[in-house]
Amino acid sequence: MSNLNGWGLTARLISKHFGALGNRVSEAIANFDPETATEADRDRLADNLRSAAQKLAAARAAFDKEAADVVQLRQLIATDEQAAGTLAERLASGKISESTITLFCDELESNKARLPQELQEEADARQYMNELQTIVDALSKQLAEFDAQAKKAMQALASARAQQDLQQLRAERQAQLNGLQGMRGQSSALSALTRRAEAIRNDAEGLRIVTDIGQKPLDQAAELEAIRKSVSQPALGGESALARLQRLSGQPAQEPLALAKS
Repeated sequence: MSNLNGWGLTARLISKHFGALGNRVSEAIANFDPETATEADRDRLADNLRSAAQKLAAARAAFDKEAADVVQLRQLIATDEQAAGTLAERLASGKISESTITLFCDELESNKARLPQELQEEADARQYMNELQTIVDALSKQLAEFDAQAKKAMQALASARAQQDLQQLRAERQAQLNGLQGMRGQSSALSALTRRAEAIRNDAEGLRIVTDIGQKPLDQAAELEAIRKSVSQPALGGESALARLQRLSGQPAQEPLALAKS
């Protein structure tokens, strides 16, 4: 069986039962590696399995027929052996002819002589059936190994593709961020307006400074003139009512104390 002899026995059995095709099949099985096999390899395995299964079904039917022939022949021999004892008495009493007894004995001896051959044919049919069963089991195991490896490979592929999609999405997002950052760093209409406004403010500040420098002597001259006027003109805000009357009437101003004495 395959569990005792491994793939070597399976290859030899395939070569034995499938002829030249079996040589190619057995060679393919010997070199088969589920981890690197392609879908075409899987299809060939499935085809080989179907072919072996069909031969196994035919071998089982042939074995059943051979086994039934052996059982039938043994039953016939056993029955004839039992009848042989009674036939001797019937021959002695003249109830049966000697030629009939001779024919009976010939058939019994022929059946007994044929029994070893039938047993051998049954054994051969059993061996053939068992060998094909070994092949079918081995091919079934191989196909199961292929499917298991294929499933793992598909899962790994799906995982790799998902990782690839994730990394591609991350790259796209990074590119978008880089583009936005580039826009922020690049010259734009807004930044140009900002620089223009700064330039105008600088120009205005420069004009103000120049104007202030030119205006300063004027302001100083006006301030001096105001001082002169304030000195030459009496302060009206502190004038008493009497002083105001005297000033308006043209009379000289009198001291308040002298007025009070008079």
